[in-house]
Amino acid sequence: MDIKWIDFLTVEQFMTDVLMKAGVPEDDARICADVLITSDKLGIDSHGSNRLKPIYYDRIKEGILNPVSNIEIVRESPTTAVIDGHNGMGHVIAKKSMQLAIDKASKFGMGMVAVRNSTHFGIAGYYALMAAEKNMIGIVGTNARPSIAPTFGVENMLGTNPLTFGMPTDEDFPFLLDCATSITQRGKIEVYARQGKTCPEGWVIDENGKSKTNSVEILKDLVAGKAALSPLGGVGEDLGGYKGYGYATVVEILSAALQSGAYMKMLLGIENGKKVPYPLGHFFIAIDIAAFTEPDAFRKTTGDILRELRSSAKMPGQNRIFTAGEKEYIALQFRKDKGVPFSNELLKEFAVLAEELDLKKYASIFI
Repeated sequence: MDIKWIDFLTVEQFMTDVLMKAGVPEDDARICADVLITSDKLGIDSHGSNRLKPIYYDRIKEGILNPVSNIEIVRESPTTAVIDGHNGMGHVIAKKSMQLAIDKASKFGMGMVAVRNSTHFGIAGYYALMAAEKNMIGIVGTNARPSIAPTFGVENMLGTNPLTFGMPTDEDFPFLLDCATSITQRGKIEVYARQGKTCPEGWVIDENGKSKTNSVEILKDLVAGKAALSPLGGVGEDLGGYKGYGYATVVEILSAALQSGAYMKMLLGIENGKKVPYPLGHFFIAIDIAAFTEPDAFRKTTGDILRELRSSAKMPGQNRIFTAGEKEYIALQFRKDKGVPFSNELLKEFAVLAEELDLKKYASIFI
């Protein structure tokens, strides 16, 4: 597959300009673009610039995503808060919510903010890293439109529901575990569909519990409720699929029940045959390490744990063990001078946006 590399600054500015043309205020547009480009920088292509048009721009134009974010604190204590995002830009709502949790943790040792009526906020790791950069532990979760079937079920009921952790270390990169509670997620299948690749057996099941592999068909069938993602561990109980199902349920509860928010089939985005907002729920937890121990000691112990894991005995044929956050750091080192990899399809998508929005200065870039 042909790839064209475009520098981060250009892609980030283009995304900012597109969002501003769609009605997002400049400061908010820059937040959204920063979250998306961070995903690209870390090699998480499923949640980066490729989602600018279908997940954000198109939804704004369809009237199911509010470009101007009205963030309302509806309940608050010294260490907690509940926020209503009124279906604004999820990145903006999420960043301000995590910052509020960090501010509370800096005063009282811990802070937690629950959010209702938000929207897709990009990679959860972005917000967990906000805490890690402040010598805090960050924990982030969100529900999503139904995708995962419960163990022994075939109906997509739960979202991909990431449960994400960020922790500082004494290494060049933090510990960052940012992954769905399903085997895979829609974003990766979208990437496969763009690349003309099929999905591995076991990722997705149909209405009869049989594996589906056609990426384009899967995306259509997920929307139609005719396919479902397998939870972490896979189908059934033999490989621990009930564990992924259980963790997905935990995230669903914490993303809905604490803030009186929407859940599962309430997040389909369709009502009476018409598109409506996806009123997602999130939660953000910040834990100040200094309330428990010296931050330097925490970072060293955490680093020691990770180094010992990486230096442990390798499986035959393998020469390296990775720890969470390491591959993202490696991707950043590789991409920092190259930029974002664009497929031909994504180039065409950006070129159409540039023409449609009269952003002529980008015309020669996305070709």
